[in-house]
Amino acid sequence: MAVNNFGDTRSGGLAGPMGLFIILLMVIGTVLLIRNMNKRLRRLPDSFPDPAVARREAEIASLDADLRRADAPPRAAGVDDGGSDVPPSAAEAEVKAAKEADAPRVEDGRGNRT
Repeated sequence: MAVNNFGDTRSGGLAGPMGLFIILLMVIGTVLLIRNMNKRLRRLPDSFPDPAVARREAEIASLDADLRRADAPPRAAGVDDGGSDVPPSAAEAEVKAAKEADAPRVEDGRGNRT
């Protein structure tokens, strides 16, 4: 005859109802998530604009804005100057100063730092 080695099966009388409660909570949560996702999907447009068209429209708007400003020199189409208003010489001097500040200081044999 087989021996029951699983312990007392009557003491876990709450496991069934607790499992049912947890499953019901998970089902309710899933239903709420699906409803929320459907609402968000309905708000999306049917199609999204082509990135190339959007980029071209932004370039045209930028050129129009440059034309409206009397003091701005005209920019060539498709040329990206990096968007910096700092003159190159000032920018190069700042980079050089930052590199010198970050460079490790080494003492030579005479006690001088280089």
